[in-house]
Amino acid sequence: MNQNIKIFLWALSAALGGFLFGFDTAVISGVEQTLQKLWNLSVVEHGVTVSIALIGTVLGSLIGGIPAEKYGRRTTLLLVAILYLLSSLGTAYAPNWSIFLVFRFLGGLGVGVSSVVAPMYISEIAPAHKRGRLVAMFQFNVVFGILIAYLSNYLLVDIGENAWRWMLGVQAFPSVLFLVTVLIIPESPRWLILKKGAVDTARKILAIIDANTAEDIIEAIQNQAKDHSSNSFTNLFKPAYSKPVMLAVLFAFFNQVSGINAIIYFAPRIFEMAGLGKDSALLSSAGIGLINLVSTLVGISLIDKFGRKVLMFWGSIGLIGSLVLVAQAFFSGNIGINVSFYLFIFIAFFGFSQGAVIWVFISEIFPNEVRAYGQALGSFTHWILAAIITFTFPYIAETFGGGITFTFFASMMVLQLLFVWKVMPETKGTSLEGMERAVVLH
Repeated sequence: MNQNIKIFLWALSAALGGFLFGFDTAVISGVEQTLQKLWNLSVVEHGVTVSIALIGTVLGSLIGGIPAEKYGRRTTLLLVAILYLLSSLGTAYAPNWSIFLVFRFLGGLGVGVSSVVAPMYISEIAPAHKRGRLVAMFQFNVVFGILIAYLSNYLLVDIGENAWRWMLGVQAFPSVLFLVTVLIIPESPRWLILKKGAVDTARKILAIIDANTAEDIIEAIQNQAKDHSSNSFTNLFKPAYSKPVMLAVLFAFFNQVSGINAIIYFAPRIFEMAGLGKDSALLSSAGIGLINLVSTLVGISLIDKFGRKVLMFWGSIGLIGSLVLVAQAFFSGNIGINVSFYLFIFIAFFGFSQGAVIWVFISEIFPNEVRAYGQALGSFTHWILAAIITFTFPYIAETFGGGITFTFFASMMVLQLLFVWKVMPETKGTSLEGMERAVVLH
């Protein structure tokens, strides 16, 4: 098999975790009202039903670096595949609400861990000149999984009273595929050298990735290991790692205060606030999903050519402009179709900038010895803010109105533009072993 195809298939296998991440996140939208009626849930119980997976995701992102560091990236991906499979079957066959919550929580746990381990694994098996687009496949698969979940729900909604079980259970098929493919991919060569001392095994994998750089990478990993003999989580907060920690936390922070999750989760509500009818609001929401997919694909195709910083710079300008237009539309009362158009522009700029770059950037800026914990910190920051914004957005939007809400998001993107311009380093084409110097010297 061609070496480039091998590397692509390894990356694609890990990126299936992103597909299941997106599917698991979105599938609940098709069954939550049915479950509320089926089990006669109160408002609070209904809220728990929808949010329990997000709680699992926050926890999974926090602890995901631990098994990745102790047992390996591949073994942890296998655990994620099992969690997804258990969640899909458990929620589909759940006899009561309590059992449903347990298995839905396990799915959220899988989402959180996969957001840590899958991008990290891909970054560690990708050649430097292809790393951006290979890691960005994870985000593309997240967006693709969301779309397929919506399509699956639409196709299964009228098959009978147990349609909700099929909507949830169908996730078992991609989960099994993910599990099988993870069994046949190699372990991360960086982890093999650092944690197992398996240099010969790692050398064979690195030779497939890039035979010309294999020996240099092995030497660089071993030299770094001598300089950093301990790699506990607390080491992440040593002065030597302060720059990548700051970059990861701020990058994840700006990702969420753009308002992206509020817009995706509450798109129909936003469009109805803008005066669109329910059918038009749902159609506009579907348009957001499609534009998100296409723009993320555009970002993937450009990320290794123009670099992470260029995409983020122009993306930030586009996000500021589109959010200002949305806020102005709410302030002036000239809303309706205008808001839909401006939000489509927002999603397009987000998809090819933040959407394509976030998991790539966070997965590559940390040195080998703390990458698992650094990725977990970035992912946790992302998810805890996602939870906070998701829970507070309906109250904030109703209390302060769309104008002030979107003005806040726009002002945050002004800060992001300054961060990208003055602080963010360019990591395009830099080897993981050379990244520490590139980040610190920027």
